[in-house]
Order: sequence, then structure tokens, then C-alpha cells
Amino acid sequence: MSAIAWTAAGSLAAWLWLLLCQGFFWRTDIRLPPRSEPDDWPSVCVVVPARDEAAVLPASLPSLLAQDYPGRAEIFLVDDGSSDGTAELARELARRHGGLPLTVDSPGEPPAGWTGKLWAVRHGITLARARGPEFLLLTDADIAHAPNSLRTLVAAAHTGGFDLVSQMARLRVESLWERLVVPAFVYFFSQLYPFRRIGRKGARTAAAAGGCVLLRADAAERARIPDAIRHAVIDDVALARAVKGTGGHIWLGLAERVDSVRPYPRLGDLWRMVSRSAYAQLRHNPLLLAGTVAGLALVYLVPPVALVAGAVGGDTPAAVGGGLAWLVMTGTYVPMLRYYRRPLWLAPLLPFTAFLYLLMTVDSAVQHYRGRGAAWKGRTYTRPDAVPDEG
Repeated sequence: MSAIAWTAAGSLAAWLWLLLCQGFFWRTDIRLPPRSEPDDWPSVCVVVPARDEAAVLPASLPSLLAQDYPGRAEIFLVDDGSSDGTAELARELARRHGGLPLTVDSPGEPPAGWTGKLWAVRHGITLARARGPEFLLLTDADIAHAPNSLRTLVAAAHTGGFDLVSQMARLRVESLWERLVVPAFVYFFSQLYPFRRIGRKGARTAAAAGGCVLLRADAAERARIPDAIRHAVIDDVALARAVKGTGGHIWLGLAERVDSVRPYPRLGDLWRMVSRSAYAQLRHNPLLLAGTVAGLALVYLVPPVALVAGAVGGDTPAAVGGGLAWLVMTGTYVPMLRYYRRPLWLAPLLPFTAFLYLLMTVDSAVQHYRGRGAAWKGRTYTRPDAVPDEG
């Protein structure tokens, strides 16, 4: 066999392992678990960090204000130094729509060692604790919730005994680039963090989706949230690890009616969204970066290259191995496209999308070494080991 045939065989072996041994990551049936409503509904405080979110608040905040929740609930929107009138707009939306009580406050600029979002979350949790809630709902300012969202989250946590229940919001997929890139983003995330393993007691896998996290207040205190993760750029995964590391039982799945309203119409918008944290995911480690690039190439790029090269050069083993690997890859992507209600002809294009993600990851490292890594909304964050420990 030729070298390309052996490489194609390695790619096919990798795909068979992913198909059968990586927590069935490709399945999209992990939704909120069976639940029963409690007799006495616990109190909940909703914490919404917001920085320059005036464009999306009219589509998201009213959905929180209108939550149909039988217990006591209120909202704390924390303005993280916005310059577009976010705080004023939030107060106006509350006056116009009514619903749950809303408090709007600002903690000022974050001190060294804190990301802006987590500093805002800390302030919101501090305000919320004065009310003595049993649960905290941490949700982003660009997330719209169905009227029964809070109710079903609390019922799921109550029934399953979960300390953390998180739903991955359905992201917007309207522009051409959103349709091509966004479903793959969730697919890759579930490949790294298989949802079935996250909810299993004793399993080490831990992750959450920052747009929608219901957290028991006492679990947050045990895990020192958010102080323990104050410098985390990928704060949702760090939060889940902290909660699970202190014995918490966590759950993550796909949402039915929790939606992101933030548009990413151009490739540049999506590129910045991914590249700002991709290298942080690799712990700013050049060896991990090299391994990731090699892995992406073997798993996603080799199959179509081997198929075409084998067909053109008469190398049947290479063509067959590459074709079978590409077929398995395509089949595992189909459920995610169905979840996002996208045409299935996009599935064979996954190698192209993976190549874009490879370039985004490399660019994330380049921007980091140029001093512009992890930049978001006017702030650039240092790597964690450059931050002084406050004990």
C-alpha cells in the first residue's frame, strides 16, 4: 500500500473510533431529561452580564421578563461598561413590557486578573445573594428564552438532582456563512465534550454552554463561582469543571426553545468569534496547537484528498479508504444539520468547514503572540499564567 493509502486507513480508523467510542457525540437527542414539577417552587435570580448589547436586547430581554415561573424570580442585568446605552435601554424595556422585576447595575471596570464578563457575573451574583435564592440562572444578553424556559430548567434540576443544568442555545443560521460554519461549531464542541459523558456521575468530562446555565446557589458557593475562574476566557467550560470538581452533578444538552439572537452575517464575524478563544482552549501551548492542526488534517482533510488522489492516480486502497472515511464523517454530521433544519447537501462540505476552523485556530495563536489574543469588545485578556494569584 502507498503512503497515502496508509494515511487514509488511519483516518478511517479514527472515524470508526469517533463513531463508536466518543460518547455517540454525533447524536442530537440529548435534550432536557424527564422532569416533574416541585410542589414548592424554589426562588431564582437571573444574572445577565451585558456589554454594548443594545442591538440585541429588544429581542432577548423581553423573553426573560415574560417568564412564566410559579415561584419567586427576578432579574439582575449588569452593565459591563457599555457605551451604547445598554443600561438605559434595559430599563426602558422593563417599563414597556413589565413582567419579572429587573435591577440594572454596573460594577465598574474589572480589576487585573478578571475578564469583564466574569466581573459582571460576580457583581450580579453578589446582588442576587442578598435575596437568598436557591438557584441562579446565568444567561447572556443575546439569548432569547421561551416563556416556560426557567420553569423547565428548574423542574429538570429538581427531578434529576442536578447542581448545574445547561442548554446549548440554538445559534442563528440565516446567512450563507452562518449555515456553513455554525452547525459545525456545535458539532465540534460536542465532539470535544460528548454530552452523554457530561451528565454521567464519575465521568471526568465537564462542560456547559454559557448562554444558559442554571446553577444551585450553594453549589456556586462550594465551587467559588466566579472567583475561582475569574480569568477564564472560555468561562462556561471552566465553570462546569469547577462545579464538577467539587462534587457537583451537572448536565448539558441541546435546547429546544432557547435561541441566540446575535447575528454573525459575515465570515469575518464568525472568524473573530472562534479565533478569540481557540488558542485559549489549547492552553496557549504550541505543542497542543501542532497536535490539533495535525489531528484536524488527518481526520477531516485526508479523506477527500485521498479519495481524489486515489481516483486520479489509480490507487484503489487510497480511494476506498478516503471515501469510506468521508462517508462516515458525512453521516455523523447529518443529525446536527437536521437539528438546525439545514439542507443535508451541506454535510459533505464538512472538510471545507473544518479547514476554516483550522485556519481560525492558527490565527488565534498568531494573534496571541502579537499581543492581540482573546480580544473581545475592546478588551484583550492575558494568558492565565500571566495573572497574579490573589489567593
